[in-house]
Amino acid sequence: MNDQVLVMLSCGTDNPNRATRALFFAVVAQKKGKKVVVFLLDEAVYLAKKGIIQHMRAATGDSADDHLAFLQEWEVPILVCTPCAVTRQVTAEDLVKGARMAKGDELIDLACASTVLSF
Repeated sequence: MNDQVLVMLSCGTDNPNRATRALFFAVVAQKKGKKVVVFLLDEAVYLAKKGIIQHMRAATGDSADDHLAFLQEWEVPILVCTPCAVTRQVTAEDLVKGARMAKGDELIDLACASTVLSF
């Protein structure tokens, strides 16, 4: 059984329900004792930008900000696709606590070693 879970998320404020649910499943995996990593691609990079996620909710009422705060508390790595962020003018200085820039080769290494959940 694989104890590492990679949550790949490509939507952000353009689909708050899907984005919030992805963070929810990252929280569930962390609570189950899995080693969790979240990788943000495309529009999802905005979720790691300070001040963006505070008002996002899923249809279930879940708060994306609450899920992110839990992941930060447990020091779950939040990796932000560097080219996706650069294209969207999101810099390393813009990122929330616990988030950092990462490139495709790191994503591939993580995906090969993990159970992957893609949203």
